[in-house]
Amino acid sequence: MPDFLLCISFYVKEMIIEQPPAIFRKLYPGALWRIPRERKTVYLTFDDGPVPLVTEWVVKLLADYGIKATFFLVGDNIRKHRDVFELLLESGHVIGNHTYNHLQGFRYSAEDYLANVDKAGAFIANNLFRPPHGHLTLKQYRLLRQRYRIVMWDLVTRDYSKRMDGKRVFDNVVRYARNGSIITFHDSYKAEKNMKYALPRAVDWLLEQGYAFDVL
Repeated sequence: MPDFLLCISFYVKEMIIEQPPAIFRKLYPGALWRIPRERKTVYLTFDDGPVPLVTEWVVKLLADYGIKATFFLVGDNIRKHRDVFELLLESGHVIGNHTYNHLQGFRYSAEDYLANVDKAGAFIANNLFRPPHGHLTLKQYRLLRQRYRIVMWDLVTRDYSKRMDGKRVFDNVVRYARNGSIITFHDSYKAEKNMKYALPRAVDWLLEQGYAFDVL
């Protein structure tokens, strides 16, 4: 079954553009994908930090709007950039686990993968976990659920993609955001240009549409 899931997930990965299809969500039925509320609400999340300058830029922008977000952090980045990590904590944002080395689950045994997650967890006093690329084998998923709240996404902006520009990233938010969307940006050097263009415009647009912002 894990090998079957692996093959299915690789195909599904190619299907995922901005909003994961139902078949992908069914692979991980207990994961958190979307949280609709009575009042229209979205949840900004950021993956792959903390890194100098980029994460700090995001923190300042969110502070200007009075918005809190959820940051899924790579453990080795925390080790290298403790000052940026402390800034996130002091700013009141929620943090989650994104493995210690940004591992793709399909490439590792369940035991090695969980050990890497737990290594990052030594820095993070929270049970939120998001798998890099959304890749988990069935065994990894089953074991992780015993100790972690697994968070996926309802809208991935694709700010990391070399095939995208900032306007298209912003357009993805406009097209796919809905009540309860868990929206994924990346506070990384790879995504920096697109994210810096799209994020402030996305926040302005979401506020204009009457959305509130919350953390996970």
